[in-house]
Amino acid sequence: MYDRLLFPTDGSDVASDALDYALDVASTHGATLHVLNVADTTVDSVTNVRGEVVDALEEEGERVVAAAAERARDRGVSVVTDVLQGRPHETIVDYARTSDVDLVVMPTHGRSGIERYLLGSVTERVVNTSDVPVLTVTPDEDARLTYPPRDVLVPTDGSPGADRALAEGIALANGTDATLHLVHVVETATLGFDVRSSVKGGELEQRGTEILDAAAERAREASVDDVVTTLASGRAYREILSYAKENGVDVVALGTHGETDFSRYALGGVSAKLIRTSPVPVLLTRQPASD
Repeated sequence: MYDRLLFPTDGSDVASDALDYALDVASTHGATLHVLNVADTTVDSVTNVRGEVVDALEEEGERVVAAAAERARDRGVSVVTDVLQGRPHETIVDYARTSDVDLVVMPTHGRSGIERYLLGSVTERVVNTSDVPVLTVTPDEDARLTYPPRDVLVPTDGSPGADRALAEGIALANGTDATLHLVHVVETATLGFDVRSSVKGGELEQRGTEILDAAAERAREASVDDVVTTLASGRAYREILSYAKENGVDVVALGTHGETDFSRYALGGVSAKLIRTSPVPVLLTRQPASD
């Protein structure tokens, strides 16, 4: 399902750990891995070395992508490298589009200081503006990084963004023979006591069941063999995290329109919190503004 992957890297320890996961994805699908380093032109990286003007960031970037490429070749993964100058998130999004990339794999944060650029804010900007799906990885001691996944979770609220995530989740489950978990959360945390007490069996729960049934039918029509549906209630991102941990989920797929999405699972709400706190990778798809 993936032929070309993009892995932006700054050479930090976090990016190095995330590279292992990106290589797992590329190896599983026989994909080419594009390794990109962006020399941030918003900082002054020009230094004078032995009388010659040298762009220190670009020079460092060449070392970073060369090291990543060596690791890819050791794994038998086809690799392409590039070092570009520009604003990091804009350069990453443009590269993904012009190189016909199928998936961007990014760590959620990178190194601090003048050489940083894979910070959460940049990752979120990429998610908010990229028409290419973005798989965010938080490699730390509590993370569970398993690929190919055995269990894929798609939270759905019936919105267009959620439908796009469902399509990605279905494709991923089909491509890896994973179980597809569909969850709808009836948001009750912001409701008054009288409303919360009437949710059980009420209109909100009925609507959630209809959304899940439609999503499950779509998955089965696409030949997903193992589909599990769950209706939950509470605060959405907490219920999604809880479900992922309790059921051994390996990837969570979410949809967003970006900064203009009014879905309950919009970035800036549920998905932004999941990116920062999920122990497993989060696959995000943005509905283009043209749609």
